[in-house]
Amino acid sequence: MQALIRLILLVAVLPLVPVASAQVQLGSDVLAANGFRELQGKRVGLITNPSGVNHSGESTIDLLRRAPGVKLVALFGPEHGVYGDVKAGELIGERTDKRTGLPVHSLYGATRKPTPAMLRGLDALVYDLQDTGVRSYTFISTMGLAMEACAEAGVEFCVLDRPNPLGGERVEGPMVENKFRSFVGQWNIPYAYGMTCGELAQMINGEGWIRKPCRLTVIPMNGWRRSMVWRDTGLRWTPTSPNVPRGDSPLYYAATGLFGELAGGSGASVGTKLKRPFECVIAPWLDAARMSAAMKGFGLGGVSFPTFSVTHEGQRLHGVLLKVNDPVHAPLVAINFYLLDGLEQASGRDLFAEAVKRKRNFQMFDKVSGTDDIRRQLKAGKSAAEVVESWTPGEEAFRRRRQKYLLYTDLALTKAAPANESKPPATVEPKSAPVVEIRPAPPPIATDSAPQSLPPLIITVSNGDSAAKIAQDLGISASDIAEANPGVNLNRLKAGQKLKIPRTQVK
Repeated sequence: MQALIRLILLVAVLPLVPVASAQVQLGSDVLAANGFRELQGKRVGLITNPSGVNHSGESTIDLLRRAPGVKLVALFGPEHGVYGDVKAGELIGERTDKRTGLPVHSLYGATRKPTPAMLRGLDALVYDLQDTGVRSYTFISTMGLAMEACAEAGVEFCVLDRPNPLGGERVEGPMVENKFRSFVGQWNIPYAYGMTCGELAQMINGEGWIRKPCRLTVIPMNGWRRSMVWRDTGLRWTPTSPNVPRGDSPLYYAATGLFGELAGGSGASVGTKLKRPFECVIAPWLDAARMSAAMKGFGLGGVSFPTFSVTHEGQRLHGVLLKVNDPVHAPLVAINFYLLDGLEQASGRDLFAEAVKRKRNFQMFDKVSGTDDIRRQLKAGKSAAEVVESWTPGEEAFRRRRQKYLLYTDLALTKAAPANESKPPATVEPKSAPVVEIRPAPPPIATDSAPQSLPPLIITVSNGDSAAKIAQDLGISASDIAEANPGVNLNRLKAGQKLKIPRTQVK
């Protein structure tokens, strides 16, 4: 079956919607301006959270509830829930929304993929979530699995497009190897992938990354350019999750998230327990002045590292703040590994070597990285510059591969270019074909040998155990437990119940 992707490009046929001071009209704004015609007469489900709002801050839930000719019948919640107030990795159960009376199906609990029962009676499933532009943020995994479920159920999938807050030019970081695919690395894209959710949905469909392509409708934005980061859009930021509270938070998440995965247990923190999530690197044993000088010595453009000290829970912590001065060109993903080098220079401590000595489980780091190659390079003593250089072939290949799925181009961009190249101001050149038929490519062929696996550990649930507690006790994620126990409702564990705990031989 071929995928039919209807690109509703209304720029050419509709006058611009007046959007207060905002420069960018979101997909939800364009949908409303067009009288909701793409959803007319349909029973609709909606994947959303508090970030699913239009230019004036109105919830897409309310927008669709009052849309003439549209029947909103169910809500679907990703990680952090429909209200965005659940901690990362915490599983979520089914519920009824008290405000609307609608059923809320969890896509981060007993299942990650909508079930046939959840989709029964729907004509279309709408996706409106603000992403961060970072691969490990699970919303894009939810999107692709929901697309696959809709294809299997014969339900249309509709994406209300939104800006990539890191911009559309930034392509940075390692690609995902097939054997390391997981919910924090579902698609073979770089860590920072430089696409909107609508563009990525097209790529997921067109590259055959799901078992069966869905009937996909993308409602694009008006006025968004690839050179724009969030502050350039004129839009207000609504927190996408507890640790992404501001419009510049995705910049810091991209710059320290991988470092944070390695630093756990060392006493070093990236500020997630403060009011500066991902914005600093601090530790009780770190010399702030030496750390700041070490980071300055790397000559990283677009970012500075002033000293920083704070008292938290009675302990004095020292280190550096990250100040992203040029969010378009700062080498965000690379910073993760320069922080490791800088910290070793400033303190004499090799956090990776310490983690190995503590026999830390690197499964989550490898999954977030999408490969174990980074871990092997760090084990071999490779510098940050060498690690970053190793990504170049994958980044360049991805820029070429993504090109046919892009919906927005700056006139000044004659080719996809790295994020660290300066670009003059440009205007949007919209694509014009209303219907594009894409013949999906065959699924990628795995060329890597499978990781050495150990038989799963079988544990017995005790009184008071929860999936989050078990995950913490065993040094894995609740997501790992869910993947190893399909069909088990982890929100309703009972004493005496058996669970499989995955184990992988770390080389």
